[in-house]
Amino acid sequence: MKSSLSPALCGLALVAATLPGAVIQTAADAPDFTLTDTYNQQHTLSDYEGQWVVLEWLNYDCPFVRKHYNGDNMQALQEQYTGEGVVWLSIVSSAPGQQGHFSNEEMNERTTEHGGHQTAVLMDPDGTVGHAYGARTTPHMFVISPAGEIVYNGAIDDRPSPSPATLSGATNYVSAALDAAMAGGTASPAATQPYGCSVKYGS
Repeated sequence: MKSSLSPALCGLALVAATLPGAVIQTAADAPDFTLTDTYNQQHTLSDYEGQWVVLEWLNYDCPFVRKHYNGDNMQALQEQYTGEGVVWLSIVSSAPGQQGHFSNEEMNERTTEHGGHQTAVLMDPDGTVGHAYGARTTPHMFVISPAGEIVYNGAIDDRPSPSPATLSGATNYVSAALDAAMAGGTASPAATQPYGCSVKYGS
């Protein structure tokens, strides 16, 4: 399939196939972690045992992320599923000085500006949690079952483009995985290749 991305954006997109590091598998136990949110509250994944959890790797300055936020797609998903009891954690693994890393205050301003409905925005400036999950792109999405098992790992949808026009008619893998798994079925697909900007880990 031919890419519709501009040359400037091609270097940012579809990086999952080339970045080094382990890729965490579906049907595996989700690595536990503790991170602090932008309001200085700690969140430990295992504390959410018994609940569905979505992890969303976030960089508000990434054009692929902007597509989903400027198009109100990500916020709509957050609002729908947190309203159904899902815990939605947006994780920022951008290192200090890298694109997407901001102070807690600025992150809160941006989340408010975008109308985010996350349970929390968590800061991972040293990339420990990002590397533990093999997070490659922003966005990169994971769905975790109440038993702590990864049931979906990959892209948010099937349209690897930064253009908001591609939101129309897209198959949203996250909502499909949640709907199937929460109804007692199996996410299908359970894994896809994530697309977006590379996570801006430190050197």
